[in-house]
Amino acid sequence: MKRERKVEDCPNLYLLGFMGTGKSSIGRKVAARLGFRFLDSDAEIEKLCGMETKDIFAKFGEAKFRKMEREFIESGHPDHNCVIACGGGLCCRDGMPELVKSKGVSVVLFSTPDEIFERVSSNDKRPLLNVENPRERIANLLRERTPYYMKSGVAIAADKNMKITEDRILRIYAAKLRRMKRAAKRK
Repeated sequence: MKRERKVEDCPNLYLLGFMGTGKSSIGRKVAARLGFRFLDSDAEIEKLCGMETKDIFAKFGEAKFRKMEREFIESGHPDHNCVIACGGGLCCRDGMPELVKSKGVSVVLFSTPDEIFERVSSNDKRPLLNVENPRERIANLLRERTPYYMKSGVAIAADKNMKITEDRILRIYAAKLRRMKRAAKRK
């Protein structure tokens, strides 16, 4: 009789960074390669509310949405074997970088404002970019958020070749996992 191999519970992998850096696209591929479940924090909040993020912002405001993001990180998803693509502003409040890092391994994806603009300019579902000059808004938001991003995890440049970024993320995750296992053995 063939024995089933028990799948080891591994810490979640959180992908953070500004909108348009590839968190969801890359996250799906990384999750498949790890054999993990993929979750997108914005999509999960949308399911819970029954409305799109832009409508949540319009009806309840950004502060309510940020509260929902915190609740999602605290207890709204499984605590292992998931790759979670986090909304661009999720970690950009006091205490959030530390909270996310306490839940698993965090990797922050960076792109230039021009690359981000190129990727998101045709998407009308970005409530923070519904302004007269979205390119300038991206640059300003990125400048404001970078200190939070830098506290939130290992920072990497999101390469235009997604496979390169995927491989970097997997190497970071494997290295962090080895360190965590060694630390657990010492206890």
